[in-house]
Amino acid sequence: MKLTEPNLHTQRIARDILLTPYGLDEGHLVKSLGAIFTHRVDYADLYFQFTRSESWSLEEGIVKTGSFSIDQGVGVRAVSGDKTAFSYSDEISEHALLQAAAATRTIARQGAGRIKVASTIQPGSARALYGEHDPLASLDATAKVKLVEKIERIARAKDPRVSQVMAGLSGEYDVVLVVRSDGVIAADIRPLVRLSLTVIAEQNGRREVGSAGGGGRYDYSYFTDELLEKYASEAVASALVNLEARPAPAGPMTVVLGPGWPGVLLHEAIGHGLEGDFNRKGSSAFSGRIGERVAAKGVTVVDDGTIADRRGSLNIDDEGNPTQCTTLIEDGILKGYIQDTMNARLMNMPVTGNARRESFAHLPMPRMTNTYMLAGDRDPAEILASVKNGLYASNFGGGQVDITNGKFVFSASEAWMIEDGKLSYPVKGATLIGNGPEVLNRVTMIGHDMKLDSGVGVCGKEGQSVPVGVGQPTLKIEGMTVGGTA
Repeated sequence: MKLTEPNLHTQRIARDILLTPYGLDEGHLVKSLGAIFTHRVDYADLYFQFTRSESWSLEEGIVKTGSFSIDQGVGVRAVSGDKTAFSYSDEISEHALLQAAAATRTIARQGAGRIKVASTIQPGSARALYGEHDPLASLDATAKVKLVEKIERIARAKDPRVSQVMAGLSGEYDVVLVVRSDGVIAADIRPLVRLSLTVIAEQNGRREVGSAGGGGRYDYSYFTDELLEKYASEAVASALVNLEARPAPAGPMTVVLGPGWPGVLLHEAIGHGLEGDFNRKGSSAFSGRIGERVAAKGVTVVDDGTIADRRGSLNIDDEGNPTQCTTLIEDGILKGYIQDTMNARLMNMPVTGNARRESFAHLPMPRMTNTYMLAGDRDPAEILASVKNGLYASNFGGGQVDITNGKFVFSASEAWMIEDGKLSYPVKGATLIGNGPEVLNRVTMIGHDMKLDSGVGVCGKEGQSVPVGVGQPTLKIEGMTVGGTA
């Protein structure tokens, strides 16, 4: 087979890691897929994966834990209509492949047989949004320990009120190879690093927490001294602000959301409701509403898996389709959903490259990548000045959302009261309560300062966790319900 793809180097590496050591070649892959098609199925794929990961954590000035793991295996899937059969093995061999293929034939009688297994494998689409480096090899163990020790020292030196510092460093080298019954083969090498910092500040017997961190699809050289200083300053500043915070008032009020990480509210309250599976089943608040106004004018929301080096970006999704930038809401009008192959086919909609899975041992489903609201034309200072009394939320902790009706509850980890257009004093215990589609319609001003998060997002769905990105500009929302402690 003649290989002509521009980044075939990735495919060669993936084959060298996932196929060649186990005596597998193209013939074995076609044979395994053909075994699934002994009876009628619509589609089948093989998902090979090799993952090497590590984590280091520091507490009380000591690196107390360090872990390293290697995980590898193959998942075999057959799709018939809206039914899916799936099996997986942590052994990569022809025997394991054929056993898994046999297990997936349990749904064969339901198949329409519209797609036949291809007799040859052809390379799929390719791009290079990030490097192929192995983060774990970019520093030795001593240097990794020194890195978390350094950020601890920087944080402690920021203020004498800092009483505790916790830091964590993690890295991952992930190699995937997707082989499909339509004859496409695609590969990706996915580096990922993250550094997290939590500080506790104490004053007059009161203790408060601040946190910061970031990462992306880099190696450990990403964490420069300048970036360590930034993370430390942000975490310490947050803790010190909370030391001065008063109890938050409750009731309906104007809320201004800061840029960047507050986009996690958008991710949870709106993003999940735009995933194809929920809408195909009619269980989302957005089901059947394409073409309708679901947000105020000026609100445009996209899911973009193509941003270079971002935590949520992928060269291909976990079905081997190239990721893309999908407009979900444009100027307040619902334009589409996030789709994997099966849900797109059943809904007669385009595939958007959003099939994601936690590992080879999990089924793919439509998931977000980097989801954010586009910038508007207002100066953030103008937005703040327009609020006589309200709440400014610049950081968020945990939250919950009900996909069926869009209702959410989010806790603000850093917030301020706004009085006469200025930040007056910090508050603690503020929660934002609302309905996703309703809140989108209450957006009255959109800043020109769109910002993505620093690279810390993890999204959970049906027991699977995947890395994601969020973002938004400064937003003004009228009449939002705030739960407080005052």
